[in-house]
Amino acid sequence: MAKHYDVLILGAGMVGIGAALHIQARGRSVAVIDKHTMAGEETSFGNAGLIERSSIFPYMFPRELGPLLRYALNLAPEAHYHLSALPGLASWLLRYWMNSSPAGALRSAKAALPLIERSLSEHEALMQASGSMHLLAHSGWMKLCRSQASFDKAVADAQKLIPYGRAFDVLDGKGVQAREPALRGTFAGGVHLRDPGVVKDPGGLAKAYAALFLTRGGEMRTADARALTQETDGWSLQTHAGPIQARDVVVALGPWSDKVYGPLGYKIPMAVKRGYHMHYAPAEGAVLNVPVLDVEGGYVLAPMLRGIRLTTGAEFAKRDAPPTPVQLEQTEPMAREIFPLGARLDAKPWMGARPCLPDMLPVIGPAPRHRGLWFDFGHQHHGFTLGPVTGRLMADLVTGAEPFTDPTPYAVTRF
Repeated sequence: MAKHYDVLILGAGMVGIGAALHIQARGRSVAVIDKHTMAGEETSFGNAGLIERSSIFPYMFPRELGPLLRYALNLAPEAHYHLSALPGLASWLLRYWMNSSPAGALRSAKAALPLIERSLSEHEALMQASGSMHLLAHSGWMKLCRSQASFDKAVADAQKLIPYGRAFDVLDGKGVQAREPALRGTFAGGVHLRDPGVVKDPGGLAKAYAALFLTRGGEMRTADARALTQETDGWSLQTHAGPIQARDVVVALGPWSDKVYGPLGYKIPMAVKRGYHMHYAPAEGAVLNVPVLDVEGGYVLAPMLRGIRLTTGAEFAKRDAPPTPVQLEQTEPMAREIFPLGARLDAKPWMGARPCLPDMLPVIGPAPRHRGLWFDFGHQHHGFTLGPVTGRLMADLVTGAEPFTDPTPYAVTRF
């Protein structure tokens, strides 16, 4: 006999666990379904650990001729593409470019702002409850600029944050060295964004939240989400521990969400940006105080519990294509120039995929043609940042409460 829950959450990443905790807090019985036995094993595991409260303006498609030519020739370390993936990505890339106009970028920024505003406070509430506050540092991160041109642009971008009350420090070369003494080389300057939180074990934080969910009476099951079946009074799924049923189902499978919504007839313009990371032992007793973005290099160095994590930019490829860590090979020598990295600590590079919609906003809300089906995916580069706050919005919608912000900008019907 099938076990019944009020809500099933498909996906145990930061987005799924965030939704599970908030819906559970409204008195609903909740089960989280994933192919892994533990939470935070996919996209939520491999990131720079930033709770990005300063990223009011999303990552949009560049429109300057210089960067476009570098991308077209596959010469930019921050962006790499597989030629075989371009036919399938062409339509999405065109929509991404169109949404990246100044008006489109501003529209996306205004829509994302209510989520970005509450991103850190929602995380802090869950950290307090889960006993994981020790993983958080209120240190922010730094844009490190080698050239005067990139420094001028970084300062101009930071000044756009002033109306939103974001704090930042503009540092000359000496200021960069004073703040990060282990950095080597000559820099035009840097911008230290002060508002973001930094987590030194992103996957561990997702697991701490999952443990809180279990402690509060939730359940986690392993299953193939593609087996989801609509019934007359809800939804059913065969898990490894037996059949389960629920009135409501939330699809929070990140880049694999199409495996559920596709067979149900939804055509949503989602693409993936793949990325890689590798951990290194710091050499010579070096310490990195805050994550550092090498603007010209297109990678981030972030201090983690495991060591120094180098995270790459975006790779445009088929989601399930074999890993091609070209960007890691390109950027590791550059990273070694500016920071004393020791030996690699991972047996092989980690690879993950970010689910992206062409307007760089997530899909949050009801599926229009299936009662009890809800979408919570497409958080682009900010799934780790936004998981708890979009979980709160999802809980508002699923339980019929007044949403804390207008959900219209995130509705799937916008496509």
